[in-house]
Parts: sequence; structure tokens; C-alpha cells
Amino acid sequence: MTNPSPQETLIRNADHVLTMNDARQELSGADVLIRNGQIAMIGFGLGTAGQIIEASGCVVTPGLVNTHHHLYQTLTRAVPGAQDALLFGWLQRLYPIWARFGPEEMFVSAQVGLAELALSGCTLSSDHLYLYPNGSALEDTIFAAEELGLRFHPTRGAMSIGESDGGLPPDSLVEREADILNDCIRVVDAFHDPSEGSMCRVAIAPCSPFSVSRGLMRDAALLARDKGVMLHTHLAENDQDIAYSLEKFGCRPGQYAEDLGWTGADVWHAHCVKLDGQEIDLFAKTGTGVAHCPCSNCRLGSGIAPVRAMRDAGVPVGLGVDGAASNDSSNLVAEARQSLLLQRVARGANAMSAREALEIATRGGAEVLNRPDCGQIAPGKRADIAIWDVSGIETAGSWDPAALLLAGPTRVKHLFVEGRQIVGDGRILTIDTRALAVRQAGLLRRLMA
Repeated sequence: MTNPSPQETLIRNADHVLTMNDARQELSGADVLIRNGQIAMIGFGLGTAGQIIEASGCVVTPGLVNTHHHLYQTLTRAVPGAQDALLFGWLQRLYPIWARFGPEEMFVSAQVGLAELALSGCTLSSDHLYLYPNGSALEDTIFAAEELGLRFHPTRGAMSIGESDGGLPPDSLVEREADILNDCIRVVDAFHDPSEGSMCRVAIAPCSPFSVSRGLMRDAALLARDKGVMLHTHLAENDQDIAYSLEKFGCRPGQYAEDLGWTGADVWHAHCVKLDGQEIDLFAKTGTGVAHCPCSNCRLGSGIAPVRAMRDAGVPVGLGVDGAASNDSSNLVAEARQSLLLQRVARGANAMSAREALEIATRGGAEVLNRPDCGQIAPGKRADIAIWDVSGIETAGSWDPAALLLAGPTRVKHLFVEGRQIVGDGRILTIDTRALAVRQAGLLRRLMA
């Protein structure tokens, strides 16, 4: 299936446009003109000779940004034996299944996860792929995103400490550290595009402090700076994580990260549920980003991340759905609602507004991924736009349809990435999702057998 991008598209007469621009403007009855992949103009009564999208009855927002995922896990949702486990037990149950994956499993599961994200309003997603069994490679996911049409920030993850060396993963899923670094160089050279408007940027991402050596963490940081790419890993996810760091490294995770060069505006860490006040101050001072994954943190019983304290201190925070084996969904707008609710549970009903949570899900995620060209609706920014139908039953009776996360749809009506329409009337336009689901079901049967 193909869906070429017209030179111009006019989104006309939107009930509300939540721009997330520097002034955080909200406009009623406004138009947004897209030209050549960028936002050309925002105003009233605009015209075009190109495509027209009627947005009456709709809220228009920047596309949502997903800062942490494990796309391969859409093949292992709701696995018995992992459904009620804490993080380490959950991993030990799933590693043997993941060890049977190959290139087709990686491609198909990535495309399923990305399609689900697109339907939830996501236009830019990162992915943390840290295992490569049976000939699979990072480009299996890159090609999946390219075909679907989503903006992508894959990360070349890795594990190097297997069970025989005291690690969690089976030896069959770990790699030699020299091979890891060489493949990082290969994929960055082949696929990383640093230009404005880039559809693919690559980051370097050893899985976690308990699955790689201190040496690999340090070498990865040096390599990333040499190549001018970002760094990503899991950090301070739960109490076990903190205990491991104290026992093995003699310090908390924040100190471990700082010692190895893993702080700075080119670094973002997933979860950070257990950061203390000193670590939050360190991240704020260094501009180190955080991918907040509220549903996964609930599902695995990890706790509630101190997002309010992080935001107040100035830590860049974005949202992540995490893997579908620890969330069971890749719905980013639902994740934004969950982030709002958890901060209120922890800190009170005024701890976070619906608009702030949506800002974290859009502009916040773009800032974490160093994408100032994305995450807001403003002239010159990339035309990554989500259009939400608020005329339906989900929003009926709402006094403030722009408070989308309180009473609004969880499926987008239209979605544009780089000016190209990816979703139309709630349906993916660029690939055949029915055929994709059938293909995924066949792979699942094979894994279960």
C-alpha cells in the first residue's frame, strides 16, 4: 500500500488547536497549513489548492512522542508465568521465548507495535532492542518503521553478561563486547541521519547496569560522543535495581551513571522510579532526560516515578509505553492519562493537570530525544500532527474537550507524519493491518508450539 504526501494539506476549522508552542497557545476555530513536510502557517480562513481535512468537532495536537519501547515484545503479551512476576522473575520467564526469535519476528512485532502507537496518536517513537538472536538485526525494526511511515529513533541495545557470568539472560542472548561496539558503529554509519526533519536517528543503548559490564558502559559513552549520537539505558527501575547497584558498584544508580559518562543532554534513562533527591538534582543540572513508563511501572509493581519532583527541578521528562510484555499495550495517549493519575495518587489532585501530561507526551518527549523540530505546532516545525474526534460518545458532556486526557478518545482520527497521512478515519493507510495481524498470529502459534 502507498500513501504519497501531497505538497500541501490544510487542516481546516479545528474546534481546538493545542499548539504546545513556546507560549502554549490554544486556538479555537483555527486552520493549520502543511507544506512540504513542515507546518507553514497557523491562522483563520486559510486556503489551499491541496488536500483539505475538515477538523470541525476535533482537537488538534502535536503528534505524541514515545521515548521508550521494546517493540519485539508485541509477540509476548500476557504470557502465563510472567503476568504476575516482578521484573527479574519476569525477565527469566521471557528470555527463553525471545531466544527463539529471528528477523521475521523482529520485523512483524515491530510493525504491530508501531501501528498500535500510530493509532494512539504517536508520530515519533524510540525503540530499545537489546537482543539479536538467530541472525536478527536493528535494521529489521528500522525497515518496519520506514514502511509504516513513522518517525523512528531506534537504539542499538546489548547484553554481555550471561548466566554463566552471574547475569540474568541466558548465554545464548549475550554478545561479545567487541562485537557489540563494532555493530554499533555499523548501524550508526548506515542509518543515523542527524539532519533536521530526519526520519531515522540511531542511539547506543546497553540494556542495563545488570546485563553489561562497567567497561562496556564507559566504552559505549565514548563511542556515542565520537559519533554524535545519543545514549539510552534502563536505570533505577525498582528496589532490586537499587540493591544490585549498591552491592555490585558500591553506589546508587545516579552516581554509577555519572561516573561512567552517562549524564548529559545527550543521555536519557528509562523508568527512574527510584531516583532520590540528589539524583534528581544531578539529572536537572546535567540536562539528563527520563523516559517515564507509568503503565509498565504499575504492571511490574515497580512503584510511582517522582515525575512531579523531576519536572519541578527541571529534569527533561518524556513518556514511554515500554514493551508490550510489561504493558500489554502500546497506547501512548492512555499512557499519558496514566501518568496524570499516578502523580495525583502520589501527590494530590492538583499534582498534574491534563494539559501538562499532554505536554509531557508531546513536546516533553521531543525535548528528551533532542528533537526541537518536533513536538509542537508552530511555523517551521515538522508536520507531525494528531487529530482527535471529540464529537463522539467518549467526550459527550465534556465542558472542556481540550482536556483530552480527562474525557476524550484513545484512538486518533487522523495522523500526519512529515506531512504524510498515516491514519485516516481511524485506519492505518500505509500498510495492510489485517494481513499484518494474520502474520503475527502465525508467528505466535509457532512460538507457542
